[in-house]
Amino acid sequence: MAAPKVSVVIPVYNEEAVLPALFARLYPALDALGASYEVIFINDGSADRSAALLRGQFEIRPDVTRVILFNGNFGQHLAIMAGFEASRGERVVTLDADLQNPPEEIAKLLAKMDEGYDYVGSVRLERQDTAFRRGASRLMNAVRERITRIRMTDQGCRSAPPASRSIRFTASSGSTSISSPRSP
Repeated sequence: MAAPKVSVVIPVYNEEAVLPALFARLYPALDALGASYEVIFINDGSADRSAALLRGQFEIRPDVTRVILFNGNFGQHLAIMAGFEASRGERVVTLDADLQNPPEEIAKLLAKMDEGYDYVGSVRLERQDTAFRRGASRLMNAVRERITRIRMTDQGCRSAPPASRSIRFTASSGSTSISSPRSP
């Protein structure tokens, strides 16, 4: 089987309430791309019915759905890294399961990469996080900027595979794109 053009990596932790809506929006958005894809869900030890819903989705779309089940909660970082490790696509998109990141925006990010960018992301204009999470995000951004001397906004707590195959996706409705040009 040929490698898909796009891998979508989605960490899941106690998301049973939103997974049906995610499935209903994600798969049509990806089908509309007209390119081969895979969706990799990483269940990070959810205590709710998330794993059962992921299994059901796998049974509905086994051709494009892959599920990794952790036996405990190891955190979003490790879940995303496991997804990167399992991904086979030429490009990787990360997406949160809580729908703060609209799946319908994936096509716009891929189109921006087609313009010659290695790395494409977006900024949430209206965060729906707790004050603690926003504060922690600002602190981690400050530490990352101090170490790397690269200023990026709203990058959350994610890592990325080699730039030539990654897209950073942290958008919500009403987002603004940020792109990084390819090196010569």
